[in-house]
Amino acid sequence: MMQIRPVSDLRNKYPEIEETVLRSGQPVYLTKNGYGTMVLMSLEQYAALTEDVERRLDEADRAAAASDLRLTGQEVFSRARARVHG
Repeated sequence: MMQIRPVSDLRNKYPEIEETVLRSGQPVYLTKNGYGTMVLMSLEQYAALTEDVERRLDEADRAAAASDLRLTGQEVFSRARARVHG
């Protein structure tokens, strides 16, 4: 079940929120004045979300270091758009 809490609970009920995040393995969404402001998650959750991106960025860094080819921002985004749109 999705947990949505006011941001003031982060200050007033931190141990409870921490326990919820760690026990459930799910993020807690924080709101301020009725609008979403933050998402609180465990380090394990964050690592799981970013692991593939970090690995691919490392691969791209190695490929760039091994090549003299450089693309402009426009070329990069044109290629990315072409791949997304087929």
